[in-house]
Amino acid sequence: MLSALQLAPDFELPDQNGNLVSLSGLRGKWVLLWWYPKANTPG
Repeated sequence: MLSALQLAPDFELPDQNGNLVSLSGLRGKWVLLWWYPKANTPG
């Protein structure tokens, strides 16, 4: 669990085109991580 003002650990996730994007590669920019928990799941 992160506390207020603590930096997030580095991670990599695929973008909409399948290319890996790392948090460290976006340093100095605003980052918004958005996901849909039930996307691509039945029900």
